[in-house]
Amino acid sequence: MQTVAALTMVRDDAFFLEAWLRHYGEMLGRENCYVVNHGRGTEVADLAQGCNIIGIPGDPHKSFDMKRWRMLNNFVMALRCYYNHVIVGDVDELVVVDPATGMDLRQWLETVPANRVLTPLGLEVIHRIDMEHETIAGPILGPRRHVRPAPHYSKPCIISTGTKIARGGHFTQYGKLHAPDELFLFHLKYCDLGNYAATMDRRNHVSAATGATIKEAAIGRHWFAEARGEDRAVFEAFEGLEMQEEFNLEPLRRKMRRTFRARGETGFFEFDRPEYHTQYLLPERFSGLL
Repeated sequence: MQTVAALTMVRDDAFFLEAWLRHYGEMLGRENCYVVNHGRGTEVADLAQGCNIIGIPGDPHKSFDMKRWRMLNNFVMALRCYYNHVIVGDVDELVVVDPATGMDLRQWLETVPANRVLTPLGLEVIHRIDMEHETIAGPILGPRRHVRPAPHYSKPCIISTGTKIARGGHFTQYGKLHAPDELFLFHLKYCDLGNYAATMDRRNHVSAATGATIKEAAIGRHWFAEARGEDRAVFEAFEGLEMQEEFNLEPLRRKMRRTFRARGETGFFEFDRPEYHTQYLLPERFSGLL
């Protein structure tokens, strides 16, 4: 059995795909990376050369996210036949191990028993446009070092047992929480104002093509132009988040563990996902990691 595979689905998002490939492709080897090319885009195919590229039709569909996660669920379970761990998530979500361990993610997973689900702590990389003026032309962490807690992205995304993953990847039907202190998921949506605006333009176009309203579509509100707001104002608001003196995230993980419970009668499990109004400066050891 191979140690770990990484799986994502992407359409057009070259900026995030390049970061995904730098991270997982270099660490795991591209032969252990699986990219679902939604719409069979040539740019995605070119960037992901050497990976296992799975081309699928790109027709607009109101239930896009439901179909996507049904497919990803089945791919994860198939890959488990050949890998001890499968990392699955959106192309702008990257899992890392704290460099203080002295190991990268692959090395760290070699020490982790199989037959479980791992849930990294979600952190959103934010572009502080009032103080971070460097253009991203390679690694993201370094030019960007501010993060905010993102419980919505504390996703059970490293799978090594038979389970079902909910739409969006936010819940599984695995009844125990494994949230190691050294494991993080960095969400990159807000890491750069310019890229954010371009990405939102594309997603607004995709949602419009479905012909669905916000209530009808099984995708997030942020895909719709009418729910978007003004881009610069979104980033200016990051200045108002309360800066924490230390990079101490243990209270957030304690909250996850304390509130872990069944999600009603769905068969899935969840924990509280409060909205934090805080931010942290990443320690220098994370620079260059993504």
